Amino acid sequence: MSGVIAATVTTADTLMLIVIFALLLVLVFLAAAEMGLSKMTKPKAAALAEEGGRPGRALTRLVDEPERWVNPLLLTVNICQTVQATLTGIVSGRLFGAWGVAIGVTLNVIVFFVMAEAVPKTYAVIHPERAALRTARPVRALVSFPPLRLVSRALIGLTNVIVRGKGLKQGPFVSEQELLGIVEAAAEDEVIEHEERELIESIIEFGDTVAREVMVPRPDMVIIPNEASISSSLDLAIANGYSRLPVFGPGDSDVIGLAYTKDLIRAEREGRGDLSVLDLVRPVRFIPENKPVSRLMREMQAGKFHLAIVADEYGDVVGLITLEDCLEELVGEIVDEYDIEEHAVERLPNGDYLVDGGISIDELNELLGGDLPNDDWDTLGGLVFSTLEHVPVPGEELQLEHWHFTAEEVEGRRIRLVRVRAFEIVDDRVEHADDDAAHASG
Repeated sequence: MSGVIAATVTTADTLMLIVIFALLLVLVFLAAAEMGLSKMTKPKAAALAEEGGRPGRALTRLVDEPERWVNPLLLTVNICQTVQATLTGIVSGRLFGAWGVAIGVTLNVIVFFVMAEAVPKTYAVIHPERAALRTARPVRALVSFPPLRLVSRALIGLTNVIVRGKGLKQGPFVSEQELLGIVEAAAEDEVIEHEERELIESIIEFGDTVAREVMVPRPDMVIIPNEASISSSLDLAIANGYSRLPVFGPGDSDVIGLAYTKDLIRAEREGRGDLSVLDLVRPVRFIPENKPVSRLMREMQAGKFHLAIVADEYGDVVGLITLEDCLEELVGEIVDEYDIEEHAVERLPNGDYLVDGGISIDELNELLGGDLPNDDWDTLGGLVFSTLEHVPVPGEELQLEHWHFTAEEVEGRRIRLVRVRAFEIVDDRVEHADDDAAHASG
């Protein structure tokens, strides 16, 4: 058989085999370059460039502008793979006849996958800096080739015409979940600190937060009565430790403005404490409850105001939000010397949790590792109230998914405290009780 094959090998076949081998080497290089450059970050590239050398400078330029090399490089890989597959099929067909196509496909899968994909990319994953440095200058020269860049842009433009959609003209994009996954992986690899991961995640999620989720709800608002004097208003502000308080209008039916503690102190010292607080009321901003917090914070910075009243779609006051509330969504709870720090979740000796009804579902899920829904409500109290469809009495219980809830404290129509227990804890207790009973009977 080998004699027959040798006799049929022509000069053209030899040339095609040489080209196939050359393309294999090119694909090995491109695979290592693609993986090495993809694993390279801007800080790493800058550090390598500082060590000197033209490869470091070329690497910095590539990492700074990934859109300039990604598509041309992928196009080159596609061209090389297509040409080598075609040539391999031709040579195999001439040498092995009817079985040539099957043999050619097998060789492509085994030889080119292992040699031109798995080996170089594994090497680049293990030694990303070395792979990126060694391939940086040739890749930069390749992607600077005008015809290749022109064809690459034309094909991307054709893609945008065929598949229309927002963001396609701006190139590849990453979803929030993918970005959160990248941040979590970086924290696990100790590339960033745990505190940095939390801050990055807060910034990513900040754009989806609305005023209703972070506002002080209407029942917790401290509001100065319409008929209050300056002295009594100042006492109220000092007792609660606030620098500004909303003021009710006639009949205590609506908020008409804000009273600043500084204005109240000044008026008190000037001997005007008996006058009505309405004389010192300043204008207040009203915002809808679904206003994005990120946009509100920018407006607060531009308009130089620190507090806004939140209203629902019917115009009724449902809460207030401060600049500090917005900042806490980014950096966490801010507690000053006058704040009384209250724990929203308390772990009980028996494994249950005593939870403030006003805690947000997202925060509770994060603390307890749960997956409670928050589609139609924002707080734990809202979840219990909406699920029961009536105001619970103290001690009333509710089971939802893997959790057991008990209304511990109810004030009016508001659920103040809820006892939370996971079903797994209940099952463990039953199993332990059964084991103890078995041991006792034994």
